[in-house]
Amino acid sequence: MAGNSFGELFRITTFGESHGEAIGVIIDGCPSNLIIDEQFIQAELDKRRPGQSKITTQRKESDEFRILSGAFEGKTTGTPLTLLIPNSDQRSKDYDHNKDIFRPSHADFTYEAKYGIRDHRGGGRSSARETAARVAAGAIAKLFLNQSGIEIFAHVSSVGTIDAPNIDHLQDIHELLHIRESNLVRCADPATAHQLTNYIDDIRKSGDTVGGKISCLIRNCPAGLGEPVFDKLHADLGKAMLSINAVHGFEYGSGFAGSEMKGSEHNDIFLPKTKNKGVTTLTNYSGGIQGGISNGMDITFRVAFKPVATIMQNQQTVNSAGKAAEIKGKGRHDPCVVPRAVAIVEAMAALVIADHLLRNKSVIL
Repeated sequence: MAGNSFGELFRITTFGESHGEAIGVIIDGCPSNLIIDEQFIQAELDKRRPGQSKITTQRKESDEFRILSGAFEGKTTGTPLTLLIPNSDQRSKDYDHNKDIFRPSHADFTYEAKYGIRDHRGGGRSSARETAARVAAGAIAKLFLNQSGIEIFAHVSSVGTIDAPNIDHLQDIHELLHIRESNLVRCADPATAHQLTNYIDDIRKSGDTVGGKISCLIRNCPAGLGEPVFDKLHADLGKAMLSINAVHGFEYGSGFAGSEMKGSEHNDIFLPKTKNKGVTTLTNYSGGIQGGISNGMDITFRVAFKPVATIMQNQQTVNSAGKAAEIKGKGRHDPCVVPRAVAIVEAMAALVIADHLLRNKSVIL
């Protein structure tokens, strides 16, 4: 297997390159008779597409998709569902100067080391352009999860050293979505959003880039999802997030901060069932997952993104012959990837939960 597929029962395979004819995804295992809401799928793609604002890349892609197979009369048929997203605004000439030069912190050197050949036009398959296919698949997964009332919400919680306050986990997700989509940076705190937008714009003007974090909340996930050993739910979420371009870190629940706590502080005390609720916990340092299996509480995690590797400054590097060279900053790139990556984080989370929901149904008779 070449590492282009993800999932067990709800399985996706993406294909295509940044400057090829198109990118796309094949979804195998999507249940039949799922109503395909094309407007919803397009809205999800629009959150990730380039050219949205002054703080994103100015590449202009409409990211309009076509369904090639697996659907009939507006519903899934249970056979492989294929979605195609044509590329329409490639400027391959922008990368001609990189043909024989390895860009610092990109996949140029490693792809050539692995395959003995590479597509220098925007990084080819290593480009974040591939993630549009994941967002399309994630939209289908969200439509499936909606049937079970499972909601997923992610937002930009920090850029550089500027952190947004923790969101109120009792707050309605539709309200949080409204706040997030009302600002360019997709932060759920309006005051911080304004600060982050100005900071990213200043970074852009200086020809540099900056990293950030995305926090994600999965609500109404039933207890019992996840496998006991190697396919723990948090392990699969971690793999999903770390497969996203530029991701350098993943933590769930209390994360690394939990290592500084005592067990008496960190343990999530169980509360008795009530007429309206099942078993819950007083705190949620576990992030909704215990023993690798969901416990019914909100699943919470954070994803750290490094700064975009392409900067509009000259840098020292080497060429394909291993000799010293200089690379000049050129092209259309994000000064900070996190505003557009919110949709990708949600999509990958949806794919994991959809897969484990189907896996759980297969063991409960």
